[in-house]
Amino acid sequence: MTTAETAHLTLPVGERDHVQGSPEAPVTLVEYGDYECPYCGEAYPIVKELQRRVGDRLRFVFRNFPLTNAHPHAEHAAEAAETAAAQGEDRFWAMHDRLYEHQRALDDAHLEGYAADAGLDVERFDREMEEGRYQARVREDFLSGVRSGVNGTPTFFINGVRHDDSYALEVLQAAVERAAAASVEEA
Repeated sequence: MTTAETAHLTLPVGERDHVQGSPEAPVTLVEYGDYECPYCGEAYPIVKELQRRVGDRLRFVFRNFPLTNAHPHAEHAAEAAETAAAQGEDRFWAMHDRLYEHQRALDDAHLEGYAADAGLDVERFDREMEEGRYQARVREDFLSGVRSGVNGTPTFFINGVRHDDSYALEVLQAAVERAAAASVEEA
């Protein structure tokens, strides 16, 4: 359902984004997430299953939206993911997965351990984390979310339109399937 009140993605998906799936996919699912948010933790396996079910018809994009007032480790965890990304997009996704799979252990010592598990150059990771090299990148994601009407996590956009319904698997999949069908009709 699209109304005049429905929020739209203000920053289009582009080169700066972390993407899984083909750019040719008829549906792009963007998540604004917080690594320490328990609801994002619930959504994580749902997105994984959705990717499995929908396959090459889905492109998934993750953007950082750390809610620092509620989650004291969220921003540093987001910076850790971006620091991993600097060593390769596959490293971003490896770190992303570890952060969600170990959501209750996001202090700096654990982040360093996840960096090692992800095969990162840990000295470089530590140096870049200490420098705060990717703070601005995390802030860019956050501000793009604010401009797009994100006010909590997780927030999903399907083909640029905010999904204002449940992120339960069946509900989210039905919305993705509707978007895929609409995309085919437009083509």
